[in-house]
Amino acid sequence: MIRCLAIDDEPLALSQLVTYINKVSFLELAAQCQSALEAREYLEHDSVDAIFCDINMPDLNGMDFVKSLAVPPLVVFTTAYSEYAVEGFRVNAVDYLLKPFGLQDFQRAANRLNERFEMKNKKPESSSDADTSHANIYVKTDYRTVKIAIQDIRYIEGMSEYLKIHLDSQPKPIITLLAMKVLAERLPKNFMRIHRSYIVNLDKIVEVNKNRVVLANADATTNQAQNGETYLPIGDSYREQFNEYLDSRYLGK
Repeated sequence: MIRCLAIDDEPLALSQLVTYINKVSFLELAAQCQSALEAREYLEHDSVDAIFCDINMPDLNGMDFVKSLAVPPLVVFTTAYSEYAVEGFRVNAVDYLLKPFGLQDFQRAANRLNERFEMKNKKPESSSDADTSHANIYVKTDYRTVKIAIQDIRYIEGMSEYLKIHLDSQPKPIITLLAMKVLAERLPKNFMRIHRSYIVNLDKIVEVNKNRVVLANADATTNQAQNGETYLPIGDSYREQFNEYLDSRYLGK
């Protein structure tokens, strides 16, 4: 079952939304809210798999509400204004229902929601990269070739045609002339591109804070966390994939 939150400031529209949710066998209504502020308060102490959210609401509109969530659930927007469609999909909305919509339109959006939900919750395949994650790579830097242990890599930073490879074992990054795509293809599954300029070792993340990840700084000799942290942004084009990774490992409500 997909736990849903229905949000609309118009009582009749909210009532219709609730009715439609209750008619779909794989949807479960967790709560209904008449404002984004009320929905935000609900999500502070409970979680849902998806939200059906009106866009035009007082105080805080649905679009800004979704953008404010650090790890938003799956979203289907509902609104009477078609000009919001493009912006809706920019925040990775599953679908966009233009009012007035009927049960058939709602069912189509619900089916898309179910497909995305099943994709997110599909159990990861057993990794064939277990040995690869402890392997080494070689890169050219300063007219020499150096060996890098893959699990020593904290993150990779792109700078035009060059890459900065940041390591746990040394304070200064290794700079090499290499395309980020080429290096990404050689890294195991615990590395993910989260921004056009950053690939991160997922094992090094200690916190996700709004639209960025936090890495604890490591001492060059002991690898123990030191004061200060590294913050890396999550790009819009990579947010959905990263959120799916988080969802697959999220425990509790």
